[in-house]
Amino acid sequence: MLDLHCHILPGVDDGAQTVDDSIKMAKKAVKQGITHILCTPHHNRRYQNPKAEIIPAVEELQTILEEQGIPLTLFEGQEVRIHDQLVQEIEEDRILFVDVTDRYLLIEFPTAEIPYYAESVLYELCQLGHVPIIVHPERNLGFQAEPNQLLSFLNMGCLAQLTAPSIVGIFGKSVQKLSHQLVESGLVQMVASDAHRLKQRDFYLKEASEYIIKHFGEKHWEQMDQMSRDVVNGDPVDPFNYRELI
Repeated sequence: MLDLHCHILPGVDDGAQTVDDSIKMAKKAVKQGITHILCTPHHNRRYQNPKAEIIPAVEELQTILEEQGIPLTLFEGQEVRIHDQLVQEIEEDRILFVDVTDRYLLIEFPTAEIPYYAESVLYELCQLGHVPIIVHPERNLGFQAEPNQLLSFLNMGCLAQLTAPSIVGIFGKSVQKLSHQLVESGLVQMVASDAHRLKQRDFYLKEASEYIIKHFGEKHWEQMDQMSRDVVNGDPVDPFNYRELI
């Protein structure tokens, strides 16, 4: 499996704090069946993790994992908090995309709201040829209140990524119910762990895959997994047939 969203880099945000934390996370990831991880430290929240600092940090951790004999391949990325100067940051080469062609990028909204400028910023990104991936919409209060607000973003060309623990009930029954509905309606197209540290925020990617297979069928899981792989490779993707939640 590929994990498209993980805070495994040590000492850069609220994820792994030490190299030992990172090693423990890597070992757990392998047990989950994960072979590749996109390292996605927070950027533009409380933390500044520009592209130039993340690339060598990922290379250093990859070397450590190889020395430890842990069969896990790391890619460099960011979880970028949306703000109204994001396009300028991209022009300044501070942003890491999911893929080397700079097509896809992970976008985080504030937990409490959908910012008033979100549509204009993401529309501009789409017009520039980028594809924003809105992460964990099921944990955003705005989408919780009205999930169909996702439709306007998907219609302009964005994608959305569900957090694995959400759909197996780790964040509570209401988030689990919404996650189920988002998968069922096609409003989210991929699943990732958003793992931070094992005691605080574990992977649950294997459990999420089992849940989706049980409730929606193996083909649906395979489509979501393939979507993640296509995104990392920078390949064009065919959007799911998504529909409005009733």
